[in-house]
Amino acid sequence: MKIIKTLVLLLSAFIAISLISCDRGGEMTQKIVQFPSITDVPASKWKALAKKKIYFGHRSVGNNIITGIVDLMKENDQIKLNIVETTDPDDIKGGFFAHSKVGENGNPRSKIEAFKGFVEEGIGGKADIAYFKFCFADIKAETNVQRVFNDYMSTVSRLTEKFPDTIFVHFTVPLGTTKTSWKTWIKKLMGKKEIWEYDHNVARNKFNDLLKKEYEGKEPIFDLAKIESTYADGRAETFTRNGHVFYSLVPDYTHDGAHLNELGRKKAAEQLLILLANLN
Repeated sequence: MKIIKTLVLLLSAFIAISLISCDRGGEMTQKIVQFPSITDVPASKWKALAKKKIYFGHRSVGNNIITGIVDLMKENDQIKLNIVETTDPDDIKGGFFAHSKVGENGNPRSKIEAFKGFVEEGIGGKADIAYFKFCFADIKAETNVQRVFNDYMSTVSRLTEKFPDTIFVHFTVPLGTTKTSWKTWIKKLMGKKEIWEYDHNVARNKFNDLLKKEYEGKEPIFDLAKIESTYADGRAETFTRNGHVFYSLVPDYTHDGAHLNELGRKKAAEQLLILLANLN
């Protein structure tokens, strides 16, 4: 019996390794992504950005990004932003980077409504740029992704019509790391339809695809998920599910599988600042 058990374990390990090779094998053929650098932005644009009025609604990953912006300002004297946590439109005077919490994690509707409320109560009349982001906790396997996106799209559309002088930026949903233990591969081998290690990120990828299909080339998008899933050398962190390729958070960018560590937050913050600096 011990011999049979050992053989079964060895066979399972061999199959798992084979599946890993198949799942990860596509990475080498993927397009290498190169993001712009802070040094690519002229000083005149950083001066212009410092004069803009900006509002950012978020939760914990947003806090990570704000911390990343502070990190970058310490390293780059040309970036000077007045960052204040507030939703009071009376506070927004001169150059201003306002930010605050929106809604409750796990309840995307609450975040849409909170952002809408802040904008309609005065921020929309003063901010040059406004945006909010969902959290990884808002989009999970059990989420009705299409319903959340439709709700988001209709709300932002109304705000855009009501406040034509404010630029609204669309954020892709942040990702989590994808766990690939031997148990995961056995589930795949057995043809399991529900694999929680993958399914949350699959849902986030679906939301992000809907967002990019709707707004890409038309309105500004901050593709946070793309930044989170791209290694420093330009390779993508991916996994396959039912023959489709999906993206997940690079393990090097997180300390807990979802929130951004110092490296991750600075990468996200840098690209957000570059996007904001280049908005007209």
